[in-house]
Amino acid sequence: MVLKIGKIRGKTKYSASNLPPGPWKLPVIGNLHQLAGSLPHHGIRDLAKKYGPFMHLKLGEVSAVVVSSAEFAKEVMKTHDLIFASRPHVLATRILSYDSTNLAFAPYGSPINLTQEIYSSTFTITSRAAFGKKNRDQEKFIYIVKEAAKAASGFALADVFPSVSLLHLLSGMRPKLERLHKEADRIMGNIIKEHQRDMVTQKVARVKQRKTW
Repeated sequence: MVLKIGKIRGKTKYSASNLPPGPWKLPVIGNLHQLAGSLPHHGIRDLAKKYGPFMHLKLGEVSAVVVSSAEFAKEVMKTHDLIFASRPHVLATRILSYDSTNLAFAPYGSPINLTQEIYSSTFTITSRAAFGKKNRDQEKFIYIVKEAAKAASGFALADVFPSVSLLHLLSGMRPKLERLHKEADRIMGNIIKEHQRDMVTQKVARVKQRKTW
């Protein structure tokens, strides 16, 4: 479990005496070199064996604490859950979840219309049960979901150097996420319109049926 505790720009935001132990940090990149490769969690596992289950890492400009034991996980997830309730703000969730305003990614304590969120979820489930036919864009939507999950769960260089906003453009991440978001909105819009047309058709059919009685 990696917990983001702050961004470091220029001066260190947190005193070293208040941070848990951790490996030596290189200038600029911090500990990124120790997590390089396709399996960064293996690097975290190896570091935790040396520095313990409560460890500090610097990922570029981002200061983070790694929790890797049940005891400390309980402290984070249960005892002090409100302190760590918010998710980190990364480009993928900002673009794909409407600037982190949906139920999954909104910061703790932010005003969310729960009635609307619950209604939307219920509407989706009910629609799927009642109108479970295959949508023509189903394969495309599955691809978008997979790509979005991949972007939101991985390490993005621009997210660990947030002060260098140009990195999002140079990496191609922002244009890609914006295309995915636009395409997902188009597909969802078509599904809603199709559902509305079906409701009208069924209503007209019921009216005609009553007249024949």
